[in-house]
Amino acid sequence: MKKIIRIEGMSCQHCVASIENAVGTLEGVEAVTVSLDNKNAAVSFDENQVEISKIYEAIEDIGFDVVKE
Repeated sequence: MKKIIRIEGMSCQHCVASIENAVGTLEGVEAVTVSLDNKNAAVSFDENQVEISKIYEAIEDIGFDVVKE
């Protein structure tokens, strides 16, 4: 599954790298690309291995806000 997640609070490339690292290390996440300009992350993941709530939690745990739609 692929999901676009809107993220608030990013201001630099370090923010992008932090989110990519936090989400990318979750089991079941196949790919993550964060866009500072668009304020979002495109995440491809296996729904049988990781729930979207865990991805949201990983982003929020490092200090960013997820806009849940």
